[in-house]
Amino acid sequence: MAAKQPPPLMKKHSQTDLVSRLKTRKILGVGGEDDDGEVHRSKISQVLGNEIKFTVREPLGLRVWQFVSAVLFSGVAIMALAFPDQLFDAVFDGAEVNSKTPIRLYGGALLSISLIMWNALYTAEKVIIRWTLLTEACYFGVQFLVTTATLAENGHISPGALFLLASRLLFILVSIYYYYQVGRRTKKA
Repeated sequence: MAAKQPPPLMKKHSQTDLVSRLKTRKILGVGGEDDDGEVHRSKISQVLGNEIKFTVREPLGLRVWQFVSAVLFSGVAIMALAFPDQLFDAVFDGAEVNSKTPIRLYGGALLSISLIMWNALYTAEKVIIRWTLLTEACYFGVQFLVTTATLAENGHISPGALFLLASRLLFILVSIYYYYQVGRRTKKA
């Protein structure tokens, strides 16, 4: 008795079989829209996510503001460390400095904040940008309150002090504006 030969196996070319490809994609869960309305081309992009979601849409002028802030913080810090008498005189117009130590400590603190500002200039992470803007707004707010209280105690208001107060208010508003703009959710197209 002769052994019966099995029929030849037919190779299935799933790459060319459209129905098979669609079934495979449906089983994997790719190709269709997800809950966010995004279409994933592969399982890997579906699992890892789309990198476009994580990019920050920066408000116009944010990086310029961060650069200006870093330069201002650094400049005032260096001036407070190197020339404490002149810095105090510029703000309080002729008032006598009792000790240079507090002004130099202020300069050291400002230098530390300026290093944070310089590093935030080169990051794309939304949380870090927001925290530096909030730090900046808080600093300017505290400085505004302390300067106002000191001027009220002394009873002598110089044009330099008024300019400082006005600039601090402006800096608070700009920092808070950018803080909220960076934190806004972008609308889906």
